[in-house]
Amino acid sequence: MRARLARVDAVLVQALIAAALSFAHLHDVAVAAGQDGWKAWAYPVSVDLLLVAAWRRLRSGTTKTAAWCWFVVALTASLGANVATAGLLDLGNVPAWLRILVAGWPAVAFLGGTLLAHTAPETDAGAEVIEDQEDEPEPVPEPPAQPAIEAPPQPPPVPVPSALVAHARKVAAEHHARTGTPIDTPTLRARLGVPVPMAEAIAAHL
Repeated sequence: MRARLARVDAVLVQALIAAALSFAHLHDVAVAAGQDGWKAWAYPVSVDLLLVAAWRRLRSGTTKTAAWCWFVVALTASLGANVATAGLLDLGNVPAWLRILVAGWPAVAFLGGTLLAHTAPETDAGAEVIEDQEDEPEPVPEPPAQPAIEAPPQPPPVPVPSALVAHARKVAAEHHARTGTPIDTPTLRARLGVPVPMAEAIAAHL
């Protein structure tokens, strides 16, 4: 734990030193370009804020093209001020192109910060595919097929003597001659005096 804190403290101190030096160099370039008073101090603040906004978008895990572009723009402004104040530029005689860059920087920083802070991040295509797959409902298993219901076994046919069949035909003929309609099974049963299964079997032979 102590070793980790020591590493964090060392990185933090290094970052503070680098930020302070870069902050001062940007202020000096702004003053040399004709921006005095509070305006000179606002320039390094805008550069650092653009760097932070671009770095946060890079750490968000989403599309990083715009974040890298604005990070490079802010880093170029910071490094340019450091190099310019290292003796390669006469701060007492600043060229016109540098004055134009310094004068136009607030608009550039405002545009970059607005796009980074208020543009909805785009998700990766792979994440969209995974979300679509998660939204799909799981297939419902089909219920097992019900076994076919077998029909109850039919009772064996009742044996009918041929003599009884012949007698039943005479009774049926007599009934038809008398009523003009075929004899039904209940009437046949009543005339013959046999049980219902026997009557039905006899009627099947008529």
